[in-house]
Amino acid sequence: MSSHPIRMAGIDKSFGPVRANRGASLDVAPGEIHALVGENGAGKSTLMKILGGLIRPDAGTVEVNGGDVTGWSTSDAIAAGVGVVHQHFMLVPTLTVAENVVLGNEPKRGVMFDRTRALADVNSLIQRTGLIVPADRRVAELSVGEAQRVEILKTLYRGAKILILDEPTAVLSPPDVRELWTVLRKLRDDGATIVLITHRLDEVIDISQTITVMRAGATVGRMKTSETTPAEIARAMIGRDVVLSAPLREAVGGSAATAEHALAPVGAAVLEVTDLAVNDSRRVRVVDGISFAIRPGEVLGIAGVEGNGQTELVEAIAGLRDIVGGSISVSGRDITRATVKERREAGIAHVPEDRHRRGLILEYSIAENLVLGAQQEFSRYGLLDGDRIEEHAREQIGKFDVRPPSAAPAARTLSGGNQQKVVIAREMGRSFTVLLAAQPTRGVDVGAIEFIHRQIREARDAGKAILLVSAELNEVLALSDKVAVMYRGKFAVTLPARDATPEVLGPYMTGGKSRDAA
Repeated sequence: MSSHPIRMAGIDKSFGPVRANRGASLDVAPGEIHALVGENGAGKSTLMKILGGLIRPDAGTVEVNGGDVTGWSTSDAIAAGVGVVHQHFMLVPTLTVAENVVLGNEPKRGVMFDRTRALADVNSLIQRTGLIVPADRRVAELSVGEAQRVEILKTLYRGAKILILDEPTAVLSPPDVRELWTVLRKLRDDGATIVLITHRLDEVIDISQTITVMRAGATVGRMKTSETTPAEIARAMIGRDVVLSAPLREAVGGSAATAEHALAPVGAAVLEVTDLAVNDSRRVRVVDGISFAIRPGEVLGIAGVEGNGQTELVEAIAGLRDIVGGSISVSGRDITRATVKERREAGIAHVPEDRHRRGLILEYSIAENLVLGAQQEFSRYGLLDGDRIEEHAREQIGKFDVRPPSAAPAARTLSGGNQQKVVIAREMGRSFTVLLAAQPTRGVDVGAIEFIHRQIREARDAGKAILLVSAELNEVLALSDKVAVMYRGKFAVTLPARDATPEVLGPYMTGGKSRDAA
């Protein structure tokens, strides 16, 4: 009998012609935080769904705490203390935190739901775990970080001792990540075994003790975290060296440029935003008098802790949110009151931060998603031209390396990274002058990050004006010509990239400095 909480061997799983797992294995020791890494589509989530009882393997064995549980159900897994915290939250927004945590396992007084006991039980769990969140507040009113804590509380309430966390930091700010690490270390010290799926290699180094690497459905490596580096992990994941930092532009004539002599943006501003004011859904001012201009061949990067108005700023420029003051122009044309379609025709491309809510129709095929917003261009006599759409999809799939290389599958069936590539392909694969890129690499692997960064650099070098919003400060610093920090709806500071460092920007991101101090 194995003493290891998790041991999986020879796992095969296919979905039609797609082989998601091929002889995959996973061995996790007790009381450790184990990182499971690999490219999007490497088979990580499939392997964890098998462990959590969501799907059955075609071949191989699964052992939990020494017992063979191959092919068990989700209820079997929950009863055995295996809990899965999914990347996309599975919460009911209209219910309170306590109601969400006990949902399906509600305490009763007779036949009635005992709300008082539920609140007391959840508050007790909150205090024991350190997952601080107001138990009586509706989930709809929570921050992203608080909602993540509710997902973990929900799993722990059901007695989980083996926790599987799928991209838990994909939508968290740096302070929320630090709080999550504190909680996970406490749970580990209290005897929990944790499997962490993440694409962020700095997080892997920071939080895990051991690492399993998957590639193309197979397990290709197992290593001790203390004995490896992010570069070595990336090489194992992709099968080659990966360059994640943005290289400098090339000077005229093709020679490499120094930082001081990189090609400078030229010409009149393409995107101009003046005194922009935007309210959120509660009519609270979240963008408060912001002004900026971006010239051809220039990237303005916006840094800051999420929730300071970045989402509303981008959506207002894209036409997805009403503005209450100020103006927006593209190439001298006022688009302040223009429709989304008119803004698109004016040259705006928009990569939204939430690909599921704003970027894709998940039930539609890849080919159909690639023409969203441009259906008229692919119509004949009022009907969609299937042949042209198919041909367009083949071109874009090849150019933007979407996997699998087929136009037919529904977007829902793709990995997160390949869903993001579909959005990137649709927006950057057409004619545009301004790119709004919001969290363009959220939840994607190092190979996809490298690819997306290259697309942004090529667009910049082709003279496009780019507004980049990212919670990843390193990404902003790597790609931007100018960096602005957004805090409470305003630009706290705007600096040339050469003057922007984490040490300089950090105090502005947390409110420690203001524009006046700058």
